[in-house]
Amino acid sequence: MRETGWLGWIWFAGIMMIVMGSFNAIEGLVALFRGEYYVVTEQQVLVFDITAWGWITLLIGILVALAGGALLSGAAWARVVAVVLAVLNAIAQLAFASVHPLWSTIVIALCVTVIWAVVVHGQEADINNTTAKYESTHR
Repeated sequence: MRETGWLGWIWFAGIMMIVMGSFNAIEGLVALFRGEYYVVTEQQVLVFDITAWGWITLLIGILVALAGGALLSGAAWARVVAVVLAVLNAIAQLAFASVHPLWSTIVIALCVTVIWAVVVHGQEADINNTTAKYESTHR
């Protein structure tokens, strides 16, 4: 099988997940150590207090970054985990949208792009990973 250009979308998704996860982790750490940075009024909807939100965001960020790394490795299970975590990350950003609407919108758009790339072009990564294994064992 020959490699096509669509494999780049899987690489893009993996790299974006590492970047998004890192940003989420930083966002969570800021909420934990400088909670006053985020100004939340009574009119804004935030499901948790800022400390709980910080821990949730930090955990999701770490998991998203790790899933992005696994996605780059070509593991088939990583595609499923990547989609699930991208969906969770997008939903979590909805709860934070009233605090940082532009940032949340950007992250949600990136999550949708990652989901699209993995679902539509994930098979390409599997084909190329299988082909590379076959070629390395049959030289």
